[in-house]
Amino acid sequence: MGEFSVTLAEALGLGTSLALSGFFYCLYRKSRVTVDKLDNAPQLAVDGNLKDILKVTPGACLQYAVIEGVVRPVGEPLTSHFHKETVGVLQKFMLREHSLVWNSLSRSWTDVDRVLHQRVSAVPFVLVGSDETEVRVLCPLQASGVYMETTHEKFQQSVYGFGELIGQYISGEKPKGQLEIEEMLKVGSTVTGVGELVLDAHGSLSLGPPSNGSEYFLSTRDFGALREDSQSVAVLWKAMLVASALAGAALVFWVGLRYYRHRQALWEQERERQEFERLRAEAFTPHAADRSADSEANSCVICLSRPRDCALLDCGHVCCCHACYQALPQRRCPVCRRDIVRVIPLYHT
Repeated sequence: MGEFSVTLAEALGLGTSLALSGFFYCLYRKSRVTVDKLDNAPQLAVDGNLKDILKVTPGACLQYAVIEGVVRPVGEPLTSHFHKETVGVLQKFMLREHSLVWNSLSRSWTDVDRVLHQRVSAVPFVLVGSDETEVRVLCPLQASGVYMETTHEKFQQSVYGFGELIGQYISGEKPKGQLEIEEMLKVGSTVTGVGELVLDAHGSLSLGPPSNGSEYFLSTRDFGALREDSQSVAVLWKAMLVASALAGAALVFWVGLRYYRHRQALWEQERERQEFERLRAEAFTPHAADRSADSEANSCVICLSRPRDCALLDCGHVCCCHACYQALPQRRCPVCRRDIVRVIPLYHT
C-alpha cells in the first residue's frame, strides 16, 4: 500500500474554503463594526441647538453623528430630462443594452447587458431642519444607502429585418433593446445622513465622509430602517462565513477519515504479515523450502523469482508470494479478480 497523500481536489477545496472564510470574515467584521458605530452614534436634531453642541465639542467636530433634514439646493436645481416639473440635486442617467448571446457550451441563448452610457450630475445642497437650520452635505456621491429615486425607466425594443436576423444568428448575438433609467434625489425629500458633522470657522455646519474611515450614509429611509439594513448585511456575511467554515471543516474531517482508514489498513497488513510469518515458522522445513525455491513451475506469477507461498481466500488460488500479495494495489486475486478475504501460508512437501 502506497503512502497517504491529499488529492488535488481536496487541496483545492481546503484552500478555497480557507480563502473564502478569510474574505467573508473581513466583510463580516467591517459590517459588524458599522452596525456598532451606528448604535453608538448620537442622533441630533437639525435646529439651533446643533451649533451650541458642536461649540462645546473638542475640535467642533463629531466624527460620527446622525441627522435628518429636508433637501434644499444651493442655487439652481437640476431638472429631469423626461419630466420638466421634477427637480433635484443629484441626477444619474444610464443607458443599458440588453442582448442575447449564443453560448456554445450550454447550447442556448444567454441574456447579457452592458452599459452604453452613464452620466452623473450634482449641485450643492443642504439638509434643512425645522427652524431653517442648514447643514451642507459634502461628497454625496461617496455615500452608501438608498437616496436616489427612479424618475424615468423605458425599454426600447430593437427592430430588425430578415437580413439582420440572419446576420445575428451567424454572429451569435441578438440585440433585444435598450433600457433608459434616470434617477434623482428630489428637492424636498427627507434624508437621513450619517457621517462627520463639523462646525467651521465661519459658523457653517457640514456633513461629510468620516475622517476615521467609517461608512458614510445618505438615505431617504429613517435611521431605524438604515440600521436594520446594515444589520441584515452583517447577518448575511456571517452566514456565508459559517457556511464556508463548515465546508472546510467537512473537508478536513473527510481527509482525516481517509488517513485513519489508510493507517488502519497498514495496521491490518502488518498484523497479517506477522501472523503469516508465525505460521510459516511453525511449519518450516529446510528441505521443502529448497525444493520450492528451485522449482520454476512454482514461481510467483508477479515477481517470477520467489516461490508461491500463500493461498488467497475465498477463491483458493495459489499464484503469488506473500511479499507480492502485500504490494497489490487492490485486494483482488491476480487470477480471477475476486476480492481477497484472507491469506494463509502454503507449504510444499
